[in-house]
Amino acid sequence: MASRLNPYISFSGEAKQAMDFYKGVFGGNLSVHTYGDFGSEAPPGYSDKVMHSMLETEKGFTLMCADNPPGMEYKPGNNYAVSLSGEDAGELRGYWEKLSDGGNVQVPLEKQMWGDVFGMCTDKFGVAWMVNINEQG
Repeated sequence: MASRLNPYISFSGEAKQAMDFYKGVFGGNLSVHTYGDFGSEAPPGYSDKVMHSMLETEKGFTLMCADNPPGMEYKPGNNYAVSLSGEDAGELRGYWEKLSDGGNVQVPLEKQMWGDVFGMCTDKFGVAWMVNINEQG
């Protein structure tokens, strides 16, 4: 899989409804994973909240979203990030180093409970980024 760049939108409990709506608008295949899908690691009260969802359309559009995890403020207008994902670890780590340089790292780029390497940062211009390296490919 080549690296991809796409929007990632955060919600406060209505991610599933939003993604169902976007699927109705754009069509395509929707995958949804709740915090509860990961069993005992789900934060209290979050088992039915969306940890990650992705809509891929036949036109080549990709939209991702999730419900904010506990402790992260939800503020409309600041509820998006640009996501970089793929299997080319060298390429994606290079993007991460450049994007996080001079910015603010919220989640260090490291192995996560779903098996991929993931990190979140805000670049020096205030743009939020997510980098996910698929190591299961």
